[in-house]
Amino acid sequence: MNVNDPISDMLTRIRNANSAGKADVSMPSTKVLVEVARVLAEEGYIEGYVVNDTKPQKTLVITLKYGKKRARVIKGIKRISKPGLRKYSAAADLPRVLGGLGTAIISTSKGMMCDRDARTQGIGGEIIAYVW
Repeated sequence: MNVNDPISDMLTRIRNANSAGKADVSMPSTKVLVEVARVLAEEGYIEGYVVNDTKPQKTLVITLKYGKKRARVIKGIKRISKPGLRKYSAAADLPRVLGGLGTAIISTSKGMMCDRDARTQGIGGEIIAYVW
């Protein structure tokens, strides 16, 4: 299946699997999607991820994280910078999601990172998504 925006497709798959209470979700793997999954894992929104070497394309499998009584860790996830309208931000103007309770995933010249890390390093970039 041809997807125009793989990041948006990834976030939608995570959102749908999370609301359905699934343990894990799989999708075609790219370097960008693996980096987004790495940031989500570092911030504690997912248990982990693994890249399976399948044919014809590698598959990214993300293990979702739930709290007590299957309470969702990811309450919401939203794509910000889209292919039709890119959103960039300087280091001083990086957004705070829910007053600092959420995380913004930023694509910088030094790789994908959360807004907190980008703010401490003093670099801006493209705002990929908000997670809370």
